[in-house]
Amino acid sequence: MAEINRRKMLTVLGTAPVAAAVSFAPGTVQAYIAERAQVSATGQAYQRRFFTEREYAAVMALADMILPRDDRSGSATESGAHEFIDYIVSVQTERQTPMRGGLVWLDSECRGRFDKAFLECADAERRLVLDDIAYPARARAELSHGVRFFTTLRDLVATGFWSSRMGVDDLGYVGNQPAVWDGPPREVLDKLGL
Repeated sequence: MAEINRRKMLTVLGTAPVAAAVSFAPGTVQAYIAERAQVSATGQAYQRRFFTEREYAAVMALADMILPRDDRSGSATESGAHEFIDYIVSVQTERQTPMRGGLVWLDSECRGRFDKAFLECADAERRLVLDDIAYPARARAELSHGVRFFTTLRDLVATGFWSSRMGVDDLGYVGNQPAVWDGPPREVLDKLGL
């Protein structure tokens, strides 16, 4: 994938109807966040729910290629985005076949190009494949399955990252803050004779 920073990714995601592409059953994201908070409070590690160990490793590698660590915050996996993806796919069964099929497609494409599966490919080889599927408007028609998979995964990575504590901090979001208003400036009051 060509170099793209987190700010550019936000711009790209902001220009596309991400909410339509990434739909969740009501309360799904909140349920995940609540579960993770409870598990974190007990010091337990996340337990995979859907992906095999190898699939999970591929999701992690892809997530960190989509949102790598930068000088502002950690990578997608450091935020737990891969756990979020595993959770969402486990509870939304309609996502399971496309996700698993996308990972199979990715391995098949890498085998066709480099005689090895995605995880065995060098970073440069992985990026060659991702460059061909990361930009839907430029992708060749025969790569449409890969484009759909990568677009969905990218949206899930973004949602997982920016709904995490790290992602919220990365955005600089501070939440609702009480407004402080000290009244009109003194010069306005003086002008009005007040």
